[in-house]
Amino acid sequence: MTGHGVAYITCRGPTVGNWGLVDPPLAPRQAAAAIRQGQAVADSGVSHEPASADDLEEAAAIFMSVRPRLFGIAYRMLSSATEAEDLVQEVWLRWQTADRGAVVNPAAFLATTTTRLAINALQSARVRRETYIGPWLPEPVDTSADPYLGAERGEALEFAALLLMEKLTPNERAAYVLREAFDYPYAQIADILQSTEPAVRQLVSRARRGIASERRTPVSAAAQRELLTTFITAARSGDVTALERLLAADVTNLADGNGALGVARRLLVGVVRVTKFLNAITWFWDGLDVQWADTNGQTSAVLRRDGEVAAVLTVSASTEGIDQVLWMMNPEKNRAVSTPA
Repeated sequence: MTGHGVAYITCRGPTVGNWGLVDPPLAPRQAAAAIRQGQAVADSGVSHEPASADDLEEAAAIFMSVRPRLFGIAYRMLSSATEAEDLVQEVWLRWQTADRGAVVNPAAFLATTTTRLAINALQSARVRRETYIGPWLPEPVDTSADPYLGAERGEALEFAALLLMEKLTPNERAAYVLREAFDYPYAQIADILQSTEPAVRQLVSRARRGIASERRTPVSAAAQRELLTTFITAARSGDVTALERLLAADVTNLADGNGALGVARRLLVGVVRVTKFLNAITWFWDGLDVQWADTNGQTSAVLRRDGEVAAVLTVSASTEGIDQVLWMMNPEKNRAVSTPA
């Protein structure tokens, strides 16, 4: 179908890998070819002169060059790879119908559009999560090919950080993400948030204090992987003594199943309660194969039974030991790991 020069670029995931593509992204030349071949998708809400194939090819090339950054912003804002993908697609549609000749800095324009849409989407997402059954956890995202997920640093990406960021206001979260992960100048963040530089500095400062007050200094990536490996060995065998040595005194155990049968719906806190729970579910490990994946800048275990993903398990830890045991057991969130690694 042809319309107003709008072609969809289907980008199901930030990178090509085991967690990545459902539909491959159209490269810039392919997007332009879609116009030539009459495969454009109309956007009935936009009255705009049709873009030429050459114009669309240039627009697609610019967009694809910054797409990893846009996805990184959207994911850190929403904690959902699926929602981030949808949002980045919306940014692409808006970029096609924008007056691109008037845009001085395309990368800044696209980052601004992404951030503002993400702030609105986050407000809606929080309303939906009020009806979520049991603990809610971020959707895992593959970081095997891009450990920082499009950013300058790996901040605001690990599960522990994303959970704490849920307590921030949307503007605090946006300012924190743009500053800490992407190293944006305060003045540019102010432009994006339509605020002032002093106000943005306060947003970032409040976010930093809020996160630092509840999070211990995490161990290295290598140490986290070693702790996860040792934890699985102990949990699988029901070795309570080994588990007690691994866990911090105030360890928490969270399982995200959105009401799925057999998935714990309550947060467990403390070594005694968590070890008792783990010792009671040693049956769960029967027939499970463990594979390793790089998710959110750290190691996760993909637990498969009969080739299907039963759970994605990871831990966060400090020098005091494992302080979070996180089980992603919602099939909708684990869909991206449904193919063998």
